[in-house]
Amino acid sequence: MSEATAAPDGLDDEAVLLAGHGSRREKSNEQVRELAADLEGRLGIPVDAAFLELAEPAIDEAIAGLASTVSQVTVVHLSLFAASHVKNDVPLAVQQAREAHPGLTINNGAHLGVHPAILDLLDDRAAAVEAELGVDREADDVAVVVCARGSSDPDANADVHKLARLLYEGREFSRVDASFVGVTEPLLDETLHDLAKTRPDAVVVLPYMLGDGVLTGRIKDGAEEFDAEYPYVDAAYGEPLGTDPRLLDVLGDRWQEARTGSVEMSCDTCKYKVELDGYEADQGGARAMLRALTHQAEHADREDVDDDPHVHDAPEKHVAVCTNQTCAQDGAPAVLERLRQAARDSDQCDARITRSSCLGRCGEGPMVAVYPDGVWYGGVAEGDADSIVSSHLDRDRIVSELVDQTL
Repeated sequence: MSEATAAPDGLDDEAVLLAGHGSRREKSNEQVRELAADLEGRLGIPVDAAFLELAEPAIDEAIAGLASTVSQVTVVHLSLFAASHVKNDVPLAVQQAREAHPGLTINNGAHLGVHPAILDLLDDRAAAVEAELGVDREADDVAVVVCARGSSDPDANADVHKLARLLYEGREFSRVDASFVGVTEPLLDETLHDLAKTRPDAVVVLPYMLGDGVLTGRIKDGAEEFDAEYPYVDAAYGEPLGTDPRLLDVLGDRWQEARTGSVEMSCDTCKYKVELDGYEADQGGARAMLRALTHQAEHADREDVDDDPHVHDAPEKHVAVCTNQTCAQDGAPAVLERLRQAARDSDQCDARITRSSCLGRCGEGPMVAVYPDGVWYGGVAEGDADSIVSSHLDRDRIVSELVDQTL
């Protein structure tokens, strides 16, 4: 929806609710409110901001406030990708609001997703960094890393890779890689170290975040550390999406889709709809709804605890266990399961433990890599898992007798 496009007639009785995540950082919440005000100017109808958690008003409260003034509310998601908030938590809040206000029509929209306006925005962010570094993608070897938060939903992570590929297509970058700051892999530091081996003239790190929060800060720190570690590569970071007017193009399109019943979700690859390898326990609408209800209750119980860390912050450590053919034959699956069990039994462990493809140390495994520490353990037996968790993951003490290499 372009800026020149006028809102359709007959909207005197409709409002839009822009649903953001919510943050303990009021600056991030103000960004949502600013976008809501700008979207109201674009559409010509009332647009209120609401939050899933950690900020006010909540979605149900905002809808209740609109119910007496309009007959139709369209919920538009200010979420980059479709993970559990988009698929579970907001739909639950919408359904509860429908039951509370039976005379009100409530449309539920989609996430921002992959959109041409966002690609243009990222292209401009990259160009600004190139100008800062004094490089030209047409004359120099410029690599780009699009770094997102990372999710436990494979569908959301796959869209990051799609976005990176579309940014590469038709442009003169030498390569564009997708990376993540937590939860899943590849993590930013390993992506950057891999890039260094190709010796590009410059590396542009683009934080794929809405605001300049804690996770964006980690991405910027990672880019600065990489620049200092590899003097033969110029590296710098771009700014997050912010409140760029092009986001209004995306939000306008998502509003139109929702109010006309044409919302498209990637249900064929949604872990709540189909059985995906490694995510079998998530499949089934009842499980998804139960998770959303539990999530809602957890935040209600914690809303008065100012110093409670947000449950969705990236884990402190990411542990990758090679389960490729050689390591698997040497007992890697048992090591993986024992690590996960020991982590669950620990009161201190803050780590995500996942499978990995070949780590390139065949015959020396099972291999276990701990990031961001860059410590690789070799020849790990099932009985060693408890030591890795109790020493390294719980207390940051490396299990020296198992170390294969440090990066």
